[in-house]
Amino acid sequence: MPFQKISAKITNYLSLVKFAHTIFALPFALLGFSLATIHNSDALSWKLLALVLLSMLFARNAAMSFNRWADRDIDEVNPRTAQREIPAQKIRQQSALAFSIINALLFIGATWFINPLCFYLSPVALIVILGYSFTKRFTALAHFVLGMGLALAPTGAYLAVTGTFDWIPIIISLSVLCWVSGFDIIYALQDDEFDLENHLHSIPVLLGRKRALNLSLVLHIITALLLFAAGFIGDFKTIYWIGLGIFSFLLFYQHTIVKYNDLRRVNVAFFTLNGIASIVFSLFAITDLLI
Repeated sequence: MPFQKISAKITNYLSLVKFAHTIFALPFALLGFSLATIHNSDALSWKLLALVLLSMLFARNAAMSFNRWADRDIDEVNPRTAQREIPAQKIRQQSALAFSIINALLFIGATWFINPLCFYLSPVALIVILGYSFTKRFTALAHFVLGMGLALAPTGAYLAVTGTFDWIPIIISLSVLCWVSGFDIIYALQDDEFDLENHLHSIPVLLGRKRALNLSLVLHIITALLLFAAGFIGDFKTIYWIGLGIFSFLLFYQHTIVKYNDLRRVNVAFFTLNGIASIVFSLFAITDLLI
């Protein structure tokens, strides 16, 4: 196969799984891993870190490709998503499903080499992240299921190191749940009319745009409060609080640029601001731990 075709296939699959969106959960997974390693005075295990990163990669690949497979008929008739890989016939639906199954198996396999608890919990994680794809067909709480899926990252990484649960990573995971649910509500504003016409469920459909944005803001206030609690309980120092300040500013700034009657900057709020916020906060928190 010519290099150009191989390159095109790789590009299509990276687009299928929205590889760039790893900036949402990955920094928090690294924070959970760092928190567990430093608080338990363990030496950094590069092998374990590699397994955690591979687990995240396989889980995301499985979830995103399964979502695209499950939503293929919906995406085909939605003008905003009609050019996605499956409806645009860049990737066959059977190939997308096979890719998802292979990555799900690789995820379970990777957890086997981490520790027994992670291995036993891996099917539960798959139920959450794969099950999300069907939730908008029957509940407006789909945003929270997505948030729960990404919230597994910091606690999962912590469990990989310690094999035990702890309050700080759990609180951080709850903050991720609220954060992701909040910005996914903003993202869903783009499809409220389509969803209503096609009997799909979302917070914007249930509450209307204005109240949906208000709920998103409340969720982001809770996010900041949870991270404040994590910082207080974890006895973090100045660098953490600076990072939390920047994170909170970016979090609330997106609510000033997206209005219920002006959605032109939804993608800036959804991807750019939240991506930067995730990286900055986790970088500052990890630096605080190291110092």
